[in-house]
Amino acid sequence: MSDLDLSIIIPAFNDAHKFGADVEAADRFLEQESLRGEIILVNDGSRDDTVERAHILQERLPRLRLVSYPENRGKGYAIAQGVKTAQGRLIMFADAGMCVPYEIARIALTMLELDMCDIAIGSRRARGSVKKAQPLYRRIGARGHKMLVHAIGVPRYISDTQCGFKFYRAAVAKRLFVQLITDGFMFDVEIILRAIRDGCRILEFPVLWSNDPDTRFNPASGSVKVLRDLARIRWALWSGT
Repeated sequence: MSDLDLSIIIPAFNDAHKFGADVEAADRFLEQESLRGEIILVNDGSRDDTVERAHILQERLPRLRLVSYPENRGKGYAIAQGVKTAQGRLIMFADAGMCVPYEIARIALTMLELDMCDIAIGSRRARGSVKKAQPLYRRIGARGHKMLVHAIGVPRYISDTQCGFKFYRAAVAKRLFVQLITDGFMFDVEIILRAIRDGCRILEFPVLWSNDPDTRFNPASGSVKVLRDLARIRWALWSGT
């Protein structure tokens, strides 16, 4: 077993212009909390200079590791590759773009250390959590998405499946992500449903969240893929795969 406390996974697709701030913040958090940890940047087939910039950062940030592959596969696939290589007792992932301050991670880490849960999920549903909101069309889409995920089996006590700030016990993450069939954005829903099926304890915690307008989700084409992925997830779990 590794002696690392925490593995922080940051997925990146054409994010060379911004992921450096996330890596720096993650590194400061590990230092301030006296945590033995690693930062895993997963390059999901970027076509910009993500790899080159990551190598430059590695020269002064020894905690940073790079996982890279040439073809863009999607956020779910990227997180799964990070989980596969993670060496910490606890594993988290955070979206690039500094949407949630890393200091908020203390809440989730405490929940896991006190054995309150196996998975801690950041939620933007508490009053005051959202500092910078999404555009109206995204908020309307989020309401529809929430209805759909509850309809296919996500329990109502889980109010925010899509917040990109989640924490897992390493053994739980590795067991769940190796089963993942969803490469794209709906991987969160699949992992939650698989975790519930396996009897994992899931709790939400409040975050401070700011919308990053530099999103990779296209509402037009993405909505069709979301529906297709949700149907595929439901079928896979119903059939026992």
